[in-house]
Amino acid sequence: MLELDELWSFVQNKANPRWTWTVQCRRTRQIIAYVIGDRSAVTCQRLWAGVPEEYRQCQSYSDFWEAYQKVWPPETHVAVGKESGETSHMERWNNTLRQRVGRYVRKTLSFSKSEKHHDWATRFFIVQHNSSVSFEA
Repeated sequence: MLELDELWSFVQNKANPRWTWTVQCRRTRQIIAYVIGDRSAVTCQRLWAGVPEEYRQCQSYSDFWEAYQKVWPPETHVAVGKESGETSHMERWNNTLRQRVGRYVRKTLSFSKSEKHHDWATRFFIVQHNSSVSFEA
């Protein structure tokens, strides 16, 4: 099963928002795909394109953001509210990202000055997270 969510941040200033979209495998807790962009269906399509083929038939859960309904296959995708608990691992990961990467803190002096650095900081955290996750196969 997959959990999907998006997380707000910015580059340079708050007038330049960036959304980090992530897909997490519920079994392994690893981030299997991510993309940084706006909050449109085009960015969601880029996220779907980054999902490895072996995960594309998995059941997936997200919030009710309309881009997910436009892009993810309706036969395997379910939109749920936070109270359902179906996206709780993804929400926890978003909180961890905000706690550990200063660029994602809402009120901060640590912000990315370029798109490239924002992507690098995010990618580094994901690689570090994925390599430290322990799970039972």
